[in-house]
Amino acid sequence: MGKRQTASGFDSTGYVIFDDTVSDKQYARNIALVRRQYSGNAHGLINSIGVVICGYVNPVLDRFWVIDYRIYDPQGDGKNELEHLKEVLSLLVYHKKLPFQEVLIDGWYACKALMLQIEKLQKNYYCPLKTNRLVDDSLGRKPYQRIETLAWTQTALKEGKRINIRGFPKDHNVKVFRVASSTGTHRLCRANDLAQKRHFSSTTDV
Repeated sequence: MGKRQTASGFDSTGYVIFDDTVSDKQYARNIALVRRQYSGNAHGLINSIGVVICGYVNPVLDRFWVIDYRIYDPQGDGKNELEHLKEVLSLLVYHKKLPFQEVLIDGWYACKALMLQIEKLQKNYYCPLKTNRLVDDSLGRKPYQRIETLAWTQTALKEGKRINIRGFPKDHNVKVFRVASSTGTHRLCRANDLAQKRHFSSTTDV
């Protein structure tokens, strides 16, 4: 697909980013939608309003803005964060018809149903995988192993590794990269674009 830039700032090379956050309402008593839920900043449960946010990144213009959000209200609408994400994603593609090619999601959202939905939409996705996720890089010759135990050659560090995630069809492979996070710890990120080679700015040792 050729590159397409629109007057509104959307671009065919754009990314959409999904994340969730909580708005601290610890002193609230009778505010609708406030519930006890986990806050990463507080490192515990607080009174807050949960929000699923969808952002858009134009890498050509180096711009970012929020394009949609959903209030997390399971008692009101019966939906969890993942269902909100899938709903917004479908809305972007089928109703708003926004141009983008990449979907960036947090590891919490890295489930089979969502990943296959993104692939069905013919989009690429990137997300960290939990260290205990079971994968196979041997084309079925060896048992599944925790992703953190994979062996990495210098070539694999540069070009990534093809793996099959347990629970996915046996012939369904994705590509995983080992990258260094801003905190100095190593995380494993994965894309369904099998032609992708490493273009991350961070480096890591085996």
